[in-house]
Amino acid sequence: MDTPFIPDRAALADAALLLETFGDDAGFEAAARAEDSRGKGNVLKFCHWRQIERVIVTLSDQEVRGTIH
Repeated sequence: MDTPFIPDRAALADAALLLETFGDDAGFEAAARAEDSRGKGNVLKFCHWRQIERVIVTLSDQEVRGTIH
C-alpha cells in the first residue's frame, strides 16, 4: 500500500483551496502552476506545485489508505 505524504499544513491548505476553487480541474491548475514555475526557473515553486498535485490526488481518492485511528 502506498502511504500518502503531505509535507506540511501549507501544502494541505493550497490543495484544499485549489479543490474549492477549481473543483475537478484542481490537478490541472496545480500542473499549470508547476509548469509556469519551471518556465521561470523557480525550482522550489515547481516542486511545491508538483507536490500539491499529489496532495490533490490523495484528497480526491475515495479509498482509505494508511492507519485509521
